[in-house]
Amino acid sequence: MATTLSDDHQLLIDAVRDYARAELISRDAEWDRTESSCCADLTQLYEMGLMALRVPESDGGLACPMLPYAHIIRELAYASPAVAVTVAVHSMVCEVIRMFADESVRDKILSSLAMGGHLSAFAISEANSGSDPAAARTRAEKVDGGWRLNGTKMWVTNGIAGRWFIVLARTSRREDERDLSMLLMDAEQDGVTRRAIHGKMGIRGSETAELSLEDVFVPDEHMLGRPGQGLNVALSALDGGRIGIAAQAVGIAEACLDAMVSYSREREQFKRPISKFEAIQWMIADSQTEIAAATLLFERAAELKESGQPFTSESAMAKLYASEMANRVAYRAVQVHGGYGFVNEFRVEQLYRDARVTTIYEGTSEIQRYVIAREVLRKFDEA
Repeated sequence: MATTLSDDHQLLIDAVRDYARAELISRDAEWDRTESSCCADLTQLYEMGLMALRVPESDGGLACPMLPYAHIIRELAYASPAVAVTVAVHSMVCEVIRMFADESVRDKILSSLAMGGHLSAFAISEANSGSDPAAARTRAEKVDGGWRLNGTKMWVTNGIAGRWFIVLARTSRREDERDLSMLLMDAEQDGVTRRAIHGKMGIRGSETAELSLEDVFVPDEHMLGRPGQGLNVALSALDGGRIGIAAQAVGIAEACLDAMVSYSREREQFKRPISKFEAIQWMIADSQTEIAAATLLFERAAELKESGQPFTSESAMAKLYASEMANRVAYRAVQVHGGYGFVNEFRVEQLYRDARVTTIYEGTSEIQRYVIAREVLRKFDEA
C-alpha cells in the first residue's frame, strides 16, 4: 500500500474494500453466468460517491486524487472486475470533460455525472480502427448550431446504459489525424442504435456494445478541445485510463492469489496440504512479488499524473506489466486448483477469463511496448 495516502483516503479505500467483498463477489458471479449488465445495479455505488470519484467537489464529486482512486479501482476489481472497469471508464470520461469541455458544458454535465441515469462511455474504436484510432471513419458534418454524426463504433464499455458518450469523429476532409475531433454526445436521442455484444470470454458483467450513429446531433459547444485535437484528447484520456486498468489487473491478481493460498492450505495430497510443497510455494512467492511490483508501477504513474508531470511511459509500463502479471497469476491459481480450477465451482475459473482482456483493452500489450520504446528512443534522440 502506498505511504502517501491520507487517513481520509485510506478510510475510503477500506470502506470500498468492505463493501465490495461483502456485496459484489456473488453478484459478479451471477453477472458472469447470465451475461447480464452490472450497470443495472449501481445505485449503492452512486450513493457512496464512487461514480463521481474524479468529479470536482464543486460539481458534487469526491475530487479523489489519482493514487487513492487507483486503489479504489483495485479493491473493486478484487470483487468484481466488471464493476471496476465500469467505474474506471466513467471516471475517465468525467476527467476528459473536466479538462477539455467548454466551461458552460463542464459546469452543467459534470454535476449530472455524479447522479444515476448519467453513466458515460468512451467511443473511439471501430471495426477497422482499434489500436489505430487515427483510422476512424465516423464522420461529423457541420450543420447550423453543431454537428451531425454518422458512423459505427465498436467495443463501447457502458454502451447500453450510458447516456453521455465522447465520440472520436472526422470533422474535415484532410483524411489524417488533424481531421479528428472529439465530441460529447447525448445518446438519448433518435439516430442512436445500440447492440449488446455477447459471447465475451470474460468481464461479462461489463457492458460492451456496438454503437450505430445516423444523423445524431451534437451542439457546437459539445466539442471537447479544438477541432482537429481529437486524437490528442483520446490519447490523453488513455494515458490516465491505463492507470485504472493496471489497478484493475492488480485487483484480479490479488483475488487469484488469495484463492490460491486458501485452497493450497486446505487441499491435501500425499497426506499433507499442498501448500507444504515447494512447487506451490514458488507459485505463491512469484505471484506475491509480481503483485507488489505491479502495485508500485501503478502508484508511480498515479503520483506523476496527479503532480502534473509527464506520465505516458509510466502508465504504459504499469498497464503492460500489471495486465500480463495478472494473466500469469491467474494461470497459477488455476494450476494450483488442478481439475477444480477448470470448472466454475471455484472462482479462479472466472478470474482466469476476466484477466485476459486486461492485455487488450485501452491499448494492447503490443501498443504499450511501442509507447514505452518510443519514449525511451525519444530521450536518446534529445540527448
